[in-house]
Amino acid sequence: MPGSLLGNEVRRVEDPDLLRGRTTYVGNLEVEGMLHLAFVRSPMAHAMIASIDATEAREAPGVVAVYTAADLDLPQLIPFVPVNADCPRMPLATDRVRFVGDPVAVVVAETAAAASDALELIEVDYDPLPSAVDMEAALAPDAPLQFPDFGSNIAIGNRPADDDALADADIVIRARIENQRLAVVPMEGNAVAVQPGGPDQDYDSTIHVSTQMPHGLRSAAAKMFGWDKNRVRVIAPHVGGGFGGKAGITAEHATVIGAAHKLGRPVKWIETRSENLQAMPHGRAQVQYVELGLKSDGTISGMRARVIGDCGAYAGFGGALATSSTMAMSQGVYQIPKINYSGIAAMTNTTPVGAFRGAGRPEASALVERIIDIAAAELDIDPAELRRRNFIRPDQFPYSTVTGATYDSGDFDRPLTEALRVGDYDALREEQQRRIDAGEHLLLGIGLSTYVEITGGGSGEYASVRMRPDGGATISVGTSAHGQGHATSFAMIIADQLGIPLESVEFVQSDTATVPRGGGTGGSRSLQLGGSAVRSAGELVLQRARELAAAQLEADVADVELTEDGRIGVAGVPTASISWAELANLAEDSGEPLAANTDFVPDGASFPFGAHLSVVEVDTETGFVRPLRHIAVDDCGRVLNPMIVRGQQHGGAIQGIAQTLWESFNYDEDGNPVTGTLVDYTIPSAADVPNLEVSNTETPAPGNPLGAKGIGESATVGSTPAVQNAVVDALRHLGVRHIDMPATPQRVWRTVEDARAGRLADPWREPPKAFDTLPVRGDETNADAEEAVV
Repeated sequence: MPGSLLGNEVRRVEDPDLLRGRTTYVGNLEVEGMLHLAFVRSPMAHAMIASIDATEAREAPGVVAVYTAADLDLPQLIPFVPVNADCPRMPLATDRVRFVGDPVAVVVAETAAAASDALELIEVDYDPLPSAVDMEAALAPDAPLQFPDFGSNIAIGNRPADDDALADADIVIRARIENQRLAVVPMEGNAVAVQPGGPDQDYDSTIHVSTQMPHGLRSAAAKMFGWDKNRVRVIAPHVGGGFGGKAGITAEHATVIGAAHKLGRPVKWIETRSENLQAMPHGRAQVQYVELGLKSDGTISGMRARVIGDCGAYAGFGGALATSSTMAMSQGVYQIPKINYSGIAAMTNTTPVGAFRGAGRPEASALVERIIDIAAAELDIDPAELRRRNFIRPDQFPYSTVTGATYDSGDFDRPLTEALRVGDYDALREEQQRRIDAGEHLLLGIGLSTYVEITGGGSGEYASVRMRPDGGATISVGTSAHGQGHATSFAMIIADQLGIPLESVEFVQSDTATVPRGGGTGGSRSLQLGGSAVRSAGELVLQRARELAAAQLEADVADVELTEDGRIGVAGVPTASISWAELANLAEDSGEPLAANTDFVPDGASFPFGAHLSVVEVDTETGFVRPLRHIAVDDCGRVLNPMIVRGQQHGGAIQGIAQTLWESFNYDEDGNPVTGTLVDYTIPSAADVPNLEVSNTETPAPGNPLGAKGIGESATVGSTPAVQNAVVDALRHLGVRHIDMPATPQRVWRTVEDARAGRLADPWREPPKAFDTLPVRGDETNADAEEAVV
């Protein structure tokens, strides 16, 4: 059909409601008899609970109930991703607390203010215990244990059978690289409101919740509380951001569900900002010991990586990313013949770690892209040239990596070439040298990264399309948008496919009563899986419409087609056609609506890739780093709506820049958060980031009919190492080889002063001995590795 919408910029149809305040969030929900819940949280990182006295709180005005773990008797929490069954978590702490912010008790009151006031009346006596705060120190033989009966702070860990990756190297480059802990900080924190039901009602429980995955939460809640999942309704209204932090059922969700059903009344909990920073699962938190072997001409001969992931408390699954997705993607875009990779998921007395935009893939990119830049400096080879010498070539796809992934398609040099062209790379290098020669204190840093990541594998996705009697279409999808533009993208597919106006497409999502199943949103899966499911359902609707039209127009089905004016007609007979409205009414009258549903299962994961170029200015007198330019050339396969893709690139790049320069969630030696407010935890404003110069190359994915690859996380994967490389590059002539993130003014200034005084720090130190005692990992298939990531 001429004039296709696909590939063109289409304004988001969901934005008017968001901009004009016509949206509904969990916090807006008002139900008759609604109670409000507040949590008593541990002020200690590790302690035994000696006693809880809630006598005064129970008598406070407006208080309906105060519950401890013993009062609610809740079942064990079902983790989003199980890591170690011997390290369980209860929704409310029972005998001991394991991080500052661990929920201990709850107050349920008539108003949120009454509940908050009553918290101060509850007295909890703790017997302090030693804390394991640092993930490396937690591996020491004498470190305090989270679970003494388990006997170790290693939740899981493994190492390769051999250790010969560096045997053929002429030179070995080594570095300890840290991916610091980040807070997720969505605009809307966690929120849940529960309406208890019963046998005489449609549902045993109706849960309104700010989540990325309504159906997953429904399954977890049903399993925890012993309900048939079809008797549980989960509704996610508008959601103010997730970034990986709103996946699965949390301790707080389970507690609110338990309290509502114990009282037989609706109960709501809205997370405060301090609670969000303190208790929503954090992200990243890896320490990587990387050794890269090269031949004298710069060809990579092998790599050894020993990586620790910080689980935080209760074996948080984010720590296990060090043993799964970071491992799977550690080869990056390069031909590396041997990789010996060992991983440890370490438990500490800190906030549990989960997913954060990229979930292990930015960490993998940081690992390989930093060591490549360090190698380029040591070998005195331009960083772009060293990358090109080792790229996987386009004629090698599909490409099976040493770590068990199979890259579907790619041309890794193309986005790099474009990024260098847009940035005028040679001119940047000339300006950099001019400033050095002139002795200026504002130095220029130029950083590159070339990356590949994995998206959209694993299970499939559900979608349905139904034509309405007014000629429009209603689509429902098992994904769950929280800012990504699903309503626009999926409507574009159907409008283009069926020749109907975009504004006539109604979008339904995030309610398990109206969408029977779905995988939700995470891992950049939505367009390639949800969009492909919509397309498949649309094809079925179009085929049935052709059959109905053929019967009405007395024509052969093979001769019936979609006309240019959006009707169904007979080829070569302009007067013989019928409208969608007429067909929908005919179908309704027959008792079988003009509708179809399908579950799309991809033919493997897709592998987006790209190149980022960062330009920063480093003030050697103050250590302040100012980002000047950021150029992102990302390849997400076929681009359906450039405006939506551009928005995802902007958001991802800004989060990556922020990690490199500003963000870090820190604890003192006793496990107390020292960046627990937005005064101390420095997220950027629009004034802090440069204009972003984003563009795309397009390499279609072979595993789905849209040819789409993920884009929601790619710019985060590419931007972080590019900016870190740029900061180090500005100081390369001083002999500086590495600066850990975040590159704060104090850290950069100290590095400059040390370099000038001849105290150059070695970026390497030997990893903990715990790696030597890990069990040997067996061979893994490609499917195993890809499933572990997505």
